[in-house]
Amino acid sequence: MKAEIIAVGSELLTPDHIDTNSLFITQKLNELGFEVHLKTVVGDNQDAIAGVLHSALGRSHLIIFSGGLGPTEDDRTRAAVAGALRRRIRVEPAILEALRRKFASRGYPMPQINERQAEVIEGAEVLDNSVGTAPGMWLEQNGVYIVLLPGPPREMRAIFETQVLPRARRLGKGRRLVTQSFHVTGMTESEVDSRVAPIYATFPSVRTTILATPAHIALRLYQWVEEGGEPSDLQELSARIQEELGDAIFTATGESLEEVVGQLLRRSGQTLAVAESCTSGIIGMRVTRVPGSSDYFLGGVLCYSNALKRLFCGIPADLLAKHGAVSAEVAEALARGVRERVGSSIGLSVTGIAGPGGGSQEKPVGLVYVGLSDRGRTIHLRRIVPGDRDTMRERTAYFALSRLRKFLLEQPAVRPTSGK
Repeated sequence: MKAEIIAVGSELLTPDHIDTNSLFITQKLNELGFEVHLKTVVGDNQDAIAGVLHSALGRSHLIIFSGGLGPTEDDRTRAAVAGALRRRIRVEPAILEALRRKFASRGYPMPQINERQAEVIEGAEVLDNSVGTAPGMWLEQNGVYIVLLPGPPREMRAIFETQVLPRARRLGKGRRLVTQSFHVTGMTESEVDSRVAPIYATFPSVRTTILATPAHIALRLYQWVEEGGEPSDLQELSARIQEELGDAIFTATGESLEEVVGQLLRRSGQTLAVAESCTSGIIGMRVTRVPGSSDYFLGGVLCYSNALKRLFCGIPADLLAKHGAVSAEVAEALARGVRERVGSSIGLSVTGIAGPGGGSQEKPVGLVYVGLSDRGRTIHLRRIVPGDRDTMRERTAYFALSRLRKFLLEQPAVRPTSGK
């Protein structure tokens, strides 16, 4: 069955807001066997909303609106849908009373404007909103099902999971969408595609997409499977891709790069300290986003100036004078120095030119050196990282974590398990 999502809100047509509701709804519907074949974003214009609905009625089995059910003048989804379906709107006394109780429980009277949220389209089933004030609605029109959901993600998800999913599950029997994702590091998008394209081209029943992110390359496989069937083509393709890309795949089960690095550190019983110059704490922030990271992360140094490189990491002044702060020699010295000063098993360092100024022909903007040190080896890696200042810094942090992962994998005791 074909499903369609209509996101309502003029703010979604600006660069300041992202429609995350559609991503959640798409995932849930795919799991039920619906093919989401169209998504539309429409502003707070009643005629425009009605026009999109008129078109959707002729091409989709399930139409889901998100947004435009609030109490203000620009919340027009309810009126637009009622007008397009030629149905009346009525005030539901039970909803109105429930709204008043909700406001009273918070210690203040309900503004009159919120009475609009008790309006229900004729023939609709009311979908109770347990975490907010705007109830949803479920309607049928000539065999097409229409769902109205509030825009705030917390409210939308609560209604969808408790009340829309059971109803949609009864409609979506038949096919289901099976997916598999691989997150790849240390390779470009074109490199990944050149390696795997000859493989996935032999599996026409599996849809493949490759997406470049600042952190990694995401390779996603999709196969529609009939009820009771098995995704055998997807499984075989997945196995062949894993064999081809090897440990360039850092996860096949959705972990972040910092989670995988943490697993390797914990498994090997090693600890980490970082010395960050151009990334100024981004690496430490990402490592410590993982719960339990205190088991293996001892801390870090933000050694932005040469003075702090000398003070905190023991970098000799003559080394800085001879090679410059952005150099292979200083990157190695920083990694070794922070490891020795902090007492960690491994030291990781980053130094580079984030721009937009400060570059030269010899050392252009985007030049980065990553240093890694343990008791047996100290190495560096050089990379030119593209992008503006913020993008370059984010990409550099991920590059450093990627190289740390490879550094760890070269130790026999922490070879990866399947998928990591």
